[in-house]
Parts: sequence; structure tokens; C-alpha cells
Amino acid sequence: MKTIEILMVVTLLAVLAEVTYLVVKLPRQNLIRKQSRPILIDTSVLIDGRIISVAKSGFIGDTLVVPRSVVGELQFLADNADHDKRARARYGLDVVTELQNMPQVQVEVLQDGSKASEGVDERLLTLAKKHGAAICTIDYNLNKVAVVEGISVLNVNELAQSLRMAYLPGEKMLLEIVQKGQDSHQGVGYLTDGTMVVVEHANKMIGQSVEIEFIRSLQTAAGKMMFAKLVEQKSQQPAVQKPAGKKPVLPVQAKEVKTQTATTSYHSDGNDRRPNKKPRPTKARQQNAPRPPKQANRPRTSSDREAALLDLVDKQ
Repeated sequence: MKTIEILMVVTLLAVLAEVTYLVVKLPRQNLIRKQSRPILIDTSVLIDGRIISVAKSGFIGDTLVVPRSVVGELQFLADNADHDKRARARYGLDVVTELQNMPQVQVEVLQDGSKASEGVDERLLTLAKKHGAAICTIDYNLNKVAVVEGISVLNVNELAQSLRMAYLPGEKMLLEIVQKGQDSHQGVGYLTDGTMVVVEHANKMIGQSVEIEFIRSLQTAAGKMMFAKLVEQKSQQPAVQKPAGKKPVLPVQAKEVKTQTATTSYHSDGNDRRPNKKPRPTKARQQNAPRPPKQANRPRTSSDREAALLDLVDKQ
């Protein structure tokens, strides 16, 4: 009897030692608990449609909850709104179906009623407080109210703003060229966040900081890359000041002007007189002009004396 008890005690000690070894050596996988947080989807997010791309990327690990009141609002818009809103509402319903068919995303429909009498936004705030959920929306006003109420908000617009390029095409900056690019004429620099910038025709400026202008950006699965060109430095030459009101005269033109000045004379009366033409005297000048001197007396003949005598008789 004592032998059996001793064997049982030894067996229990061996099992206890083995269990202790397994607990100490094996990884503690049971200590990591998966904490799932429900995310309430707003109508604006379903109409926007970018939630599909976010879900496909695998970054949504929580449960997406679509309230029945949200689906009811989409159905109301698809039936009664104008043509544009009807098309967008139908697209939102298709987004719900596509999310449900994704194997990597868990989607649930919360039966809270097909219509929210207090409004869909107010219903979402109430459900978020009740279930401790977050709200996924791009509605600006709902976002502000949820922050005031202390509710977590996942805004797709803020996510897109955070992931956009630091510099857009057309912007300029100073960049240091550190190495050659893949092509012989290219130079490569890096932004502060590590983004590679390929600069055209900058292979001879390695080690220099040059001003560049971004042309386009490229986003790939391996990362993002930007392309740029050098900004041409315009040489600043002093401008030649022209005299006001006068046009620059070329040498040929100056010679012609000089010739015209020599051949043309201007008078106070505004008439130009050519030297080859004699001016015609006016009546006033004819009266004031001195008479030409009489010719010297020639010896009188008998006929001249008779003519002078006849003139004297006629005058008397």
C-alpha cells in the first residue's frame, strides 16, 4: 500500500513539473486578447464609397455595423429624391452589399428600426453611446457633434488628407541632389519624410542644393516617388532706358533726317520753302519792297524830246 502511494506522489510531482515547464517556456498566447470595437457606418460614407478601398487594404480589423435606419434612409433617397441623389443612394446600397461579400471584413446589420424619427445623425450618436462604438463618417457637422459628445470618429477625409503627398505638382522647393538617377541625366534627392525625388537634367549638380519644381507624383505598392525639374534662373540684365517721347534713330535714319534738314527750311509762317524755288512776294511786301534803281540816263534823241514835250502838255 505504501509503495502505491509513493508511486502516485512521484507521478503527480512529475506531471506538476512538466506543466510548470510548459507554462514557463511556451509563448504566452493566451495573454493577448482580441478587443473588437464596433464601428457604426454613416450614410455619407456609404454614398462616398471609399470605405471599400479601405476595407480591401485590411486596415479595418473591427466589426462594421450598418444600422437599419441608415439603410432605410438610403432606400428613401433612392425612391423619392431627384435623379442624382437616387443614383448615389443606389450606389450606397451596392456598397453595403459589397462590404458584406468581403471575406476579410465582418459586417453586421443592426436592427434599430427602418426609420429614425429623431434623425439618422441623432440615432447614430445614441447607438454609439449605448454600445461604446465609434462612428465612421465624412459629415462635417456630425463629426463635430460626436467629438463634443466624446465619441470616437473615423473620418475618411482626414485619412485621405494624412496620406496625400507632402508636395503637389507645380510647387517649388530647395532640394539637395545626393546621387545620380537611373538615367544618365537624372539626379536624385530625398524629402524629410524619405520620399525619393527624381530631378531631370540634374546629374551634374550632385552635392548642391537647387531649386526644383515638382511635375508629378507616383504612388506604388513599394512606396511613393516624385518627379521634378530644375527651375531656370533668369539672368538679370540692366534694362536700357529709352528717352521719353523719342524713338531711337538708326544710323541710316539719322543720315536721312540730316539730309532732309539740309534741303528743307521751316519759317515762322509754317510754310516750308525749297531753295530751288523763289518765294512769291505778297501784296504787302510788294508795296514795302524798295523799287529797283533806275537805269542810268542815256543821251536823248529828238524823238525823246518830242515825247517828253507832249507829256508835259497833256498834264497841263
